[in-house]
Amino acid sequence: METWRVLATALLAAAGLPLVLVVMAKVRDRTRSSGQVALGGVITFTLLVVVGVLTLTVLPGVVSWAFVAAVAAAASVMLLAG
Repeated sequence: METWRVLATALLAAAGLPLVLVVMAKVRDRTRSSGQVALGGVITFTLLVVVGVLTLTVLPGVVSWAFVAAVAAAASVMLLAG
């Protein structure tokens, strides 16, 4: 496995895990439903895991780094707006 794939996946996870928590907090603020909060967290985490596995295995470099940048930007914006 190439080093850049491992690095991209680690950065994706580092930016994605806070994103999962922010999404759950936003859902809680909007719905006040613990079921919806759990569903939002599960969906976000599942998407993060799928993209992470694809980054580790088959995605080309440009696409992998674009996902890393998009997740980091989304997490940054949501944390700053929060």
